[in-house]
Amino acid sequence: MVSFESLDVKKIGHGCTGFGAVLIVVGLLFFEKHFLIKGNILIFLGVALTIGVKSTLQLFLKRQNFKGSVSFAIGLFLVSIGWPIIGMILECYGFVVVFSSWPGLLAYLRKLPVVGWIFWQPSVSSFFQPYKMGGRRVPI
Repeated sequence: MVSFESLDVKKIGHGCTGFGAVLIVVGLLFFEKHFLIKGNILIFLGVALTIGVKSTLQLFLKRQNFKGSVSFAIGLFLVSIGWPIIGMILECYGFVVVFSSWPGLLAYLRKLPVVGWIFWQPSVSSFFQPYKMGGRRVPI
């Protein structure tokens, strides 16, 4: 029973991440800060539900990811006070810094609903090839 429950939580996490990505795209199209904030919260919640709260905290609080975590938090704050362009630039930088050390990023993106099929395309997969970590494991 435990494995079925954990699979359901992961499915909910994938759904939250996918829906958060859709909200961020809509927010970027219309420069609407409410969509951007809700999308960011759903993405963070989706990652936490997918890989677990402890692993999420380890991912964001690692020493090498500190700059990314801080810039992501400052970007979220800037979006919430009404500066969506600068805030999203900082959030994108933070997202890249935090998740660039995660070897399972491509596998995670492929499982997302709605947009996951994009990451199965050969041109997109080849983009992620330089970022593969050669056997180095991350505690996730």
